[in-house]
Amino acid sequence: MSAPDGKPLAHKRIESPSFLDDPDLRRVLAMLDRDGEEARVVGGAVRNHLMGAPVTEVDIATTALPETVVARARASELRCVPTGIEHGTVTIVLHGTPFEVTTLRQDVETDGRRAKVAFGRDFSADAMRRDFTINALSVSPDGKIFDPAGGMADIAARRVRFIGDAETRIREDYLRIMRFFRFHAAYGEGAPDAHALAAIERSRRGLDTLSRERVRAELLKLLEAGRAGEAIDLMASLGLLVPILGGVAMPLTLARLIEIERARATPPDPVLRLIALAVLQTDDAERLRQRLRLSNDEFARAAHAASALVRLHAQRAPPPPGDLRVFLFLHGRRAACDALSLAHAQSRAPADDAAWTSAARFLADTPEPRMPFGGADLIRRGIPPGKAVGEVLKRLQAAWIRAGFPDAPQDLTRLIQDALEDRATR
Repeated sequence: MSAPDGKPLAHKRIESPSFLDDPDLRRVLAMLDRDGEEARVVGGAVRNHLMGAPVTEVDIATTALPETVVARARASELRCVPTGIEHGTVTIVLHGTPFEVTTLRQDVETDGRRAKVAFGRDFSADAMRRDFTINALSVSPDGKIFDPAGGMADIAARRVRFIGDAETRIREDYLRIMRFFRFHAAYGEGAPDAHALAAIERSRRGLDTLSRERVRAELLKLLEAGRAGEAIDLMASLGLLVPILGGVAMPLTLARLIEIERARATPPDPVLRLIALAVLQTDDAERLRQRLRLSNDEFARAAHAASALVRLHAQRAPPPPGDLRVFLFLHGRRAACDALSLAHAQSRAPADDAAWTSAARFLADTPEPRMPFGGADLIRRGIPPGKAVGEVLKRLQAAWIRAGFPDAPQDLTRLIQDALEDRATR
C-alpha cells in the first residue's frame, strides 16, 4: 500500500497500546477484520496515545458496508445502533461502552457545511479526506500504525497542520476554522502553522454559513483546551471573534480567569470562560443565547452571573464576609461564585490574591441562608392574603438580612412582631 504521492506509507508498531488491550474492542475488531474485510482504529485514539493524552473514546473504520456491520454484530449477539447509517456509521455497544464503526468513505461533493460521500475500500483515501494530519492516523488490530499524511512527524513537533491545501480543506467544512484553533490549543506548541492562518483569514466569511449549534459546540470545546487563552487571542487578532459572538469580546478577562482557575487548581469551566469572554450585562447573555443557541441552563447561568456582577462592578477587593453572605442569599451559590470569579478577573489583583481566594472559599463553603418566613406565617397572624402579605414579607426579609440572618426562634418572633407593628402604624 502506498500514499497518494506514491511514497510508501509509514508503518510503525506501537508498544502495548492500552486501548488495543481492551477485550471488548478486540472482540469488535475480530468480528470486522475477517472474511475479506479490514478494520482499524482511527483518529483521536491513535493521536492521543502517541501524544501521551488520555484515550477517552475509540472509533473504528472498516471496509465493510454498513449492512454488513449490522449483520455481523447481530450474528455475534452484540447491541447495534444505526446512529448514522446513511453516512455509514453504526454504533456497537458492549458492556456500556460505545464503539463507533464507520465504513470508509470518499467525498463526492462538499459545500462548506456538509459533504456528499460514497463508500470506499481505501484507508488512505479515507484518511486524506480528514482535516489535520494528526487525525489521519490509523492502527491495525496487531498494533501497526498507518500514517499517509505525515501526522507522526507533526505529533513529534506538536504541530497542527491541515492535510494538503489548507484552503481546500476549509472550503469542505468551514467549521474546520474553529477546529484548527481548538486543536492548536489542545495539542499544539509554539507558533501556529502560517499557511493555515493565511487560509483561515481568506476563508473567514465561511463561518457565517455554519449552524449556530455547531459553532457553540466547537467554541465550548475550544474554551476547555489547555491553551484556550492564546487561541482566543489569535482569533481576535484575525477578526474572528466578533462574527462568532455577535458582539465585543474580552480576551483579557478570559485570560485572567484562566490564570485564576489555575491558581485555585480548579478544572477548566468552558461555560464560565465563555461568560468571561463575552458577557458584561444581561443583554449580552440574551445576545449569546440567540447567536450561539445556548441551552436554557447556559443562558440562565450567563444571565444570573451578569446580574450578580453588577453589585461587584469595579471592585478592587472582595466584599467582607457579612456582605458576601448577603450576596450569597440574594443570588444563590452558582451565580455568586461565578460573579466573584469574574470580578476577580476584572480587578488588578494577582490570580492567587489571598483576599479574593478567601472570598471564593467563603462563598463555596458557607451554607446558603434560607428565608425562615413565608406567607402562611403572616396569614396566621392576621395579615389578609394577597398584596399585603407580599409587602410585609419584603420588609421582613430586609429586616432579617440587616439583623445578620438570625435563626433563633425568639429573634424570628421579634422580627415578625416588629414587621406587624410597622404595618399597623403605616
